[in-house]
Amino acid sequence: MTHKPRMLVHTSRQPIRWGDMDALGHVNNTVYFRYLEQARIEWVYGLHSGDEPYERTGPVIVNASCTFLEPLVYPGEVEVRMYLGDPGRTSVGSYYEIWMNGRKYADGAAKIVWIDLASGRSVPLPEAVAAPLRALDRSQPTSAG
Repeated sequence: MTHKPRMLVHTSRQPIRWGDMDALGHVNNTVYFRYLEQARIEWVYGLHSGDEPYERTGPVIVNASCTFLEPLVYPGEVEVRMYLGDPGRTSVGSYYEIWMNGRKYADGAAKIVWIDLASGRSVPLPEAVAAPLRALDRSQPTSAG
């Protein structure tokens, strides 16, 4: 099986808050999606130095998933690693890992589509997103399976 190339585009450090936990004494599953979302938003804002990232176009997600490997527990600080791969004309696959203390706690994914905010219709990925991914894809050796 061939693994498609992915590019690390952002790392986010976020504290686990006491209120993130549920009655079972671990971080509630829905909060993992918030950790992924926060990393994604930080990345989007990082693409726009000084500009408003949601002025005319912006990203939306059309699906999201998370595989919970181990329960997170307060106190602690998570490190969310965000990767991109699978670029299309208007969308890109995003992939996430949640780490704490040198151990991986979760894997996540979300398909990001760039849209025109006025019309809601998809638009081509910004060059700042697409160009490095196209270069990454070309740099990978091809295998004859």
